[in-house]
Formats: sequence, C-alpha cells, structure tokens
Amino acid sequence: MTTNSPKPITFVGGSLDDLRAFPQAARRMAGFQLDRVQHGANPTDWKPMSDIGAGVREIRIHDADGAFRVIYVAKFADAVYVLHCFQKKSQRTGKQDIELAKSRYKQLLQDLKA
Repeated sequence: MTTNSPKPITFVGGSLDDLRAFPQAARRMAGFQLDRVQHGANPTDWKPMSDIGAGVREIRIHDADGAFRVIYVAKFADAVYVLHCFQKKSQRTGKQDIELAKSRYKQLLQDLKA
C-alpha cells in the first residue's frame, strides 16, 4: 500500500554523514529505497532486524563497491527514522553496527516519549 504524501526522513545520530560516505551508486540506490519507504512501500531487498528493536528493518544494497546497509524504522506516523548506515565487510552484521543501531533506537524511543 502506498500513500500520496510521503513521510519525512529523520536521520538519527551520524547516520546522514555515514550515508553520504557511500559511493555514488550505493548512495543513489539508498535514496531510491528510502523514497519507497517514505511512500509506504517496502524496499526491494530488506530484512527485519527485530534484535535491534520492534519494527526495525535493514535495506540491503549490493553494487560493484560492495554491500551496504541502511537500518531504519518506519512504524511511527510522523517520520521514517534512519538509525545507521554502513558498508558490510563480512557475512554477519558486525556487533558494533548492531549495538550502535540499538542505542540510537533506544534514544529515539526516549525522545519520542518526551
């Protein structure tokens, strides 16, 4: 189901700077996928990241420069929150990346309650 008016995107912590560090093709694909999410559609390649938090998802991007990930949550009515963006270096998502996304999600929940 898609909606006409897109949700704004809010970047949490340093996630915007991390996204800007992606190579151009990966950055463009991330933007395209986030646009889909803003309009209520699923990204073309994603998986749930319930170990980070309820409703958290990961966009998976593969290009000539490698594998890239955008971790976000779109379950809130006011915005799509991008928690973390990084280049994936191994099969499993690094513990450091998971912990960073978890702490940003936890902070986001506190900020939304305030």
